[in-house]
Amino acid sequence: MIVNKSVMNIQAEKIELVKMLLDTENPRIIESIKNIFKKEKTNDFWDDFSIEQRNEIEKASREIENGEITDYETFMQKHR
Repeated sequence: MIVNKSVMNIQAEKIELVKMLLDTENPRIIESIKNIFKKEKTNDFWDDFSIEQRNEIEKASREIENGEITDYETFMQKHR
């Protein structure tokens, strides 16, 4: 079984962080870690988009997946 080294490194880092968290008795550290996770959850840029913007992005993604694309030069020729 081949395992990606970066995945293994991330897993090792996570285990090390868990050990450090379990060993600490410092409530400030625990609170800081909780705040990092809370901030990370609330900072998803997708949430900042309006429904219209999300729909446009999703539409563009579908167009790309379906090969409905125009190269840059062709696009620029139409708008010069």
